[in-house]
Amino acid sequence: MRYATWNVNSLKARLPLVERWVSVVQPDVLCLQETKLADEAFPTEFFAELGYESARHGNGPWNGVAIVSRVGLADVVAGFPDDLPGSSPEARLIRAKCGSVVVICVYVPNGRTVGSEHYEAKLEFLGRLVTYVASTSPATAEVLLCGDFNVAPADADVFDPAYFEGSTHVTAAERDAVGKLVDLGFEDTIRRQYPDTGGIFSWWDYRAGNFHKGRGMRIDLMLASRPLASRVEWALIDRNGRRGQGSKTEPQPSDHTPVIVQTAE
Repeated sequence: MRYATWNVNSLKARLPLVERWVSVVQPDVLCLQETKLADEAFPTEFFAELGYESARHGNGPWNGVAIVSRVGLADVVAGFPDDLPGSSPEARLIRAKCGSVVVICVYVPNGRTVGSEHYEAKLEFLGRLVTYVASTSPATAEVLLCGDFNVAPADADVFDPAYFEGSTHVTAAERDAVGKLVDLGFEDTIRRQYPDTGGIFSWWDYRAGNFHKGRGMRIDLMLASRPLASRVEWALIDRNGRRGQGSKTEPQPSDHTPVIVQTAE
């Protein structure tokens, strides 16, 4: 089984790139973030032609998450269970059963500036996520929690810790929240494969040629519950999804690139 996660930074804009990447990599399950599409605008037929069922959660031109699967899609839950009826929470969370695995796709808020209301909202979201994920029994069930966490778990996950000092994505509070998720019974699949390797990034700022200079961050994570992690054969970050400059006939790539995990049957 091959699982992948990708913040596409507008599915409408990147659809040709997604089609090409899917045709080459052939993931069984693909989690998407920042689709920037309302549910009625999601390209369900496009994915159906590629052999995928779709579950999506989007409410406008911002945020948006989706799970597409060719191994089944059941028990879909969009958003947090305690979201108030009639409210319009940001579309940042969706869960589905894909074969034997519970897949949770998340797009954590950016946080913008440390100490701002947006940062506090990010910490609140992460706290709710910990409670929510705990309810899926990750200690005993096969659960895959993946997406854009907007948190670099450790200093090794940024190109220069000093450069990010005082910024979001690297604060102790954010990292502690991700640590609490891991403590529920998850393994970081990339670090399981490459425990001591630096320079492994999934996001690069568009500015100043940062991708080519290796000035990135690892903020897109695939956390596997231990029953699922025991079946992981390999994991990697596919830099090919970030290559290219865009042209009149080719859309610019997302500032994120896909992360892939392969498990044994």
